[in-house]
Amino acid sequence: MDKSKNHSENMWKGASPQIFSNAKKLRETQTEAEEKFWLAVKDNKIDGYKFRRQHPLSIYVADFYCHALKLVIEIDGGYHLDEEQQLLDKKRTADLEFQGLKVIRFTNEEILLKLQEVIDKIKSFINTKP
Repeated sequence: MDKSKNHSENMWKGASPQIFSNAKKLRETQTEAEEKFWLAVKDNKIDGYKFRRQHPLSIYVADFYCHALKLVIEIDGGYHLDEEQQLLDKKRTADLEFQGLKVIRFTNEEILLKLQEVIDKIKSFINTKP
């Protein structure tokens, strides 16, 4: 078995070239909340864990992903309050969790106004991992 192929299937869950292209565009146009969160987690700042931003996973692009923890962090703007978007978000979360990933969602406001509480919630998740 080709180890690199297996790694990429695990890491990206079979994401297509189009999803990789979308991820690149999203990295170039981050929101203020995404930028603030990225500065808080890049360079393994949370308990030594590596987070990736705008990471391709299957048919989705996760805002942030830690492969070692199988953890997806989603940062939701105001449009996520829309009923239709909430249904799409629930499906996305279910799809990702079906693949063995954990999804934690935060709002832009939580990131911008309560970043330390967000970091504490992530650390709490890390501390519950076996």
